[in-house]
This record gives sequence, structure tokens and C-alpha cells, in this order.
Amino acid sequence: MSTRSAHPDAAGDPADREIVITRTFDAPRELIWELWTTPEHVVRWWGPNGFTTTIEGMDVRPGGVWKHVMHGPDGTDYPNKSVFREVVKPERIVYTHGGGRPGDRGVTFVATWTFEALGAKQTRVTMRAVFPSAADRDRVVRDYGAIEGGRQTLARLADYLPRAPIVIERTYAAPAALVWKAITDAEQMKEWYMTKLTSFRAEPGFRTEFTVHFKDRDWVHVWEVTAVVPERMIAYRWTFAGIPGESLVTFELTPEGGRTRLRLTHEGVDSFQSEANPGLERGNFLGGWTELVGKDLPAFLGQAMAGAAATAAKTPATA
Repeated sequence: MSTRSAHPDAAGDPADREIVITRTFDAPRELIWELWTTPEHVVRWWGPNGFTTTIEGMDVRPGGVWKHVMHGPDGTDYPNKSVFREVVKPERIVYTHGGGRPGDRGVTFVATWTFEALGAKQTRVTMRAVFPSAADRDRVVRDYGAIEGGRQTLARLADYLPRAPIVIERTYAAPAALVWKAITDAEQMKEWYMTKLTSFRAEPGFRTEFTVHFKDRDWVHVWEVTAVVPERMIAYRWTFAGIPGESLVTFELTPEGGRTRLRLTHEGVDSFQSEANPGLERGNFLGGWTELVGKDLPAFLGQAMAGAAATAAKTPATA
């Protein structure tokens, strides 16, 4: 960790005006980005030990405002307001920040967060806060414990990771209707997703069971559809027969012209983990989903698009 100091809007050498804190996480960059930019996640880890956070608004885009109140363990409230300057998903976030204890001079700085992928399953996060002057930096370190507070905040994020959902986003060169059919039609799902799937229908309340052999053991999958918005969203409860724990899988589709962005969320995978059930570790789920929506599904969609194009070429034109 570095404890230098700099303010990009101030003149002079920045070397004595910044605080830089770095930590490496055992998680892919996309997940870390999701946990940083989604209010529902941020409130679970933001701030030093003993703090809680209430978010009044968080619009993560250039010009967007983030307003939140940090509640100290002694009951003191710290109102904060940040304005985002840069948002480059999933690499970089820059914002101006103002806040502090009511009645004092407050704290202002420009924060730059970078998210560096170290392979598929590790991410280096660097937080750089630059102040108007060295005196401002030193006051924040002295009066607010900024360095230790930053370390504790990143440690809380690390502690939250095992309980956080798996989230993966991909964009496919296919229309939403085609992607929707690939994730809801049983015969198509067998082609890229679950070869042992017996049946499936995109209807709330529909329930299906099928068995997958993995790591020298048969796992009885139990799925129950909980929510459906045709061609936009489907969610289903995912459990294993005879094994404690419950999870929820959600596919969300967003059309983007002729392309479709898919957001896959799998919540509750940590509920399955125990010494009695090797094979249900979070890493196996993460690796499986990464392969499925990152490789198998786009390959299947490519074949489907090619087949549709070939059929259209053979169909005689009508007046």
C-alpha cells in the first residue's frame, strides 16, 4: 500500500497529496465491478469496521450523483455526495467527493478506482484519493483515519465475496427472441446447457428434476420457475435433492439493436457448500457459468443464426 498524496485539479507535484490503497481479490473483475456499482451490494461492505451505510441514490454514469450517509459505530452520521466523472466498465471509476462530520471542515478529494484483471479469477483493486493539498491529506489521515479506514473497507469487501451472488454479463450478436428460446426451450437447452434436462417450461410454478453425474456422484437437480417476463427475464429456484441449501438463478435480457445483452445472476450458491458435498464449491459454479454463457451459448447462437440465414436464403421471395 502507498500513502502518497495528489489532486488532479491542483497545481504542483502530486507526490505528497494522495492516498493509494491496493488489494487483490480472488474473484473475477466482472464480479468485483458488480459489487462496487450496485447499491444493494455496496451497503453490505462499504466503510470501515462497525460502519453501516444508507444510500439515497447511486447513478453510476458520467455526471451521475451518489449520495449516501455513513453511520459510525458511535452514532455519528457522515453525509457524503460524489459526482462521477468517468465510468469505464469494468476497468475504471473516477468521481469527485465531498463529505465529513457535520460542523467540521469536511473532506474533499477526487477518487480513482481501477479494476485490473489478473487472469480469470483474480482482480487487483486500487483506490487513489487525491486532495487539494498535502495539509488536507494529512488532516484526513489524522482526523478520519483514512488509511486504516480504506484498508478495512476493502477487507470488508473481501469478507463479503463468499456470500455475494455470481454475476456474469455477455452480449451476443443475436436478437432477444433467439436468445430467449435458447434459455427456455428444453430441446435447445440440452444442446448447450444441461444435456440431462428432462423438461422445461417458462411458466411460474413449473418444476423439473434431472440428474447430472459430476465428480463420481449423481446430483439430483431440482428447478422451480419463480418469475417470467417473456423475452426479458426468467428466474428459477435451484436446489439439490437431499442436500441443504437453496439458490436462485436469474437470466435477464436487454435488446441492443440487433444484439442482446444477457445478465446471469446466481444467488445463494454458498448455501450448498460443506465438507459433505465436495463439488458444490463456489468456484465450480463460477467456472461452469463462465464456460456456459461465455463459450457454449454464443457458439450455439452462432449456429442458430447461421441456420436461420440459410433457411431464409432458400425461401422463395413472395410479392
